[in-house]
Amino acid sequence: MLMRMIMTKLSKNKVVLGLSGGVDSTTAALLLKERGLEVIGFYFDVSGENEEGAGAAEDLAGRLGIKFIKVDVSSEFEQIVIKNFCEEYSCGRTPNPCVVCNPNIKFKKLIEAADREGAYYIATGHYARISHNENTDLYYVRQGANERKDQSYMLYRLGQDVLSRLIFPLGDFSDKEITREMARQYDLPNADTADSQEICFIDDTRESYQEYLGRRGYKSVPGEFVDCEGKVLGKHKGIMNYTVGQRKGLGIALGKPAFVTQINPETNQVTLGDNADLFHNEVYSVDNVFADGKMLQQGECISVKAKIRYASKPAEAVISAAGDGRLLTRFDEPQRAATPGQSIVFYLDDCVIGGGFID
Repeated sequence: MLMRMIMTKLSKNKVVLGLSGGVDSTTAALLLKERGLEVIGFYFDVSGENEEGAGAAEDLAGRLGIKFIKVDVSSEFEQIVIKNFCEEYSCGRTPNPCVVCNPNIKFKKLIEAADREGAYYIATGHYARISHNENTDLYYVRQGANERKDQSYMLYRLGQDVLSRLIFPLGDFSDKEITREMARQYDLPNADTADSQEICFIDDTRESYQEYLGRRGYKSVPGEFVDCEGKVLGKHKGIMNYTVGQRKGLGIALGKPAFVTQINPETNQVTLGDNADLFHNEVYSVDNVFADGKMLQQGECISVKAKIRYASKPAEAVISAAGDGRLLTRFDEPQRAATPGQSIVFYLDDCVIGGGFID
């Protein structure tokens, strides 16, 4: 009852937008203003000292004629996102920090800001859409119209409290060039700037993720390269330097192409094999979530399409409960390099129904 009373006080004519200073979030602000909404720009400072980025975003907010709010989220970002990123790599897994950040930092902070500002809606410049099932009154993330830019994979852990108030203004854009052209029409300085880097807290022009981990005290412990039968092939530089599917930068010559097929943190061994060894029909996942809040029961199966990485296409599969909170996904066709630490995301048609972390 209290929550309903609070929600009735929020204006559906106001929206808090994640404003990074990039062309996507700026164009999203323009589209929201065209809808007649009062837009409030919200900047997340994940380092606590990004004055340049915050200044650029504030300047854009001024050009757009919208209110601007900057919040230092560095402490929470350090504990939730960066710590997870470092620890996952140190134990041989390959994390996706955006998947962790979105529900725990970005959209959480947007909702908190919207509540303070009296705004019902929140928005970002993601290339995705929102679907509402009127029969169940449930909200889902949908794939964006731009298949190449679709970011629905990154958003599968968002709950109904967020989805029910979320707007993706760029979701129906079929081409990124439409976004840039709109920015050009308004003579915005970021119309032709490059897309943001893959990991927002690592400047990959200055250091690799391995160097970043080392600078934060995570040390590479050398170990053995082995083949699928356990035969020692040579020495590796430490498991945090590798990911399943990797071919380049192995530092070992076997006379034929070699790929990382498995990383074992308990033995500190990295298994090398052929490309064919990377293909599997079955993938287990943990820490699974579903948009409807329900979990599969033992013996229950659902036919879905599933993605095992951001850039892959959804593939036909069946998911079922595997005990201890795990799910088993059986693909119709073998999938290449399912990587522990990355996410597997489940779709019905073009709607995200859930997902989990590959185990």
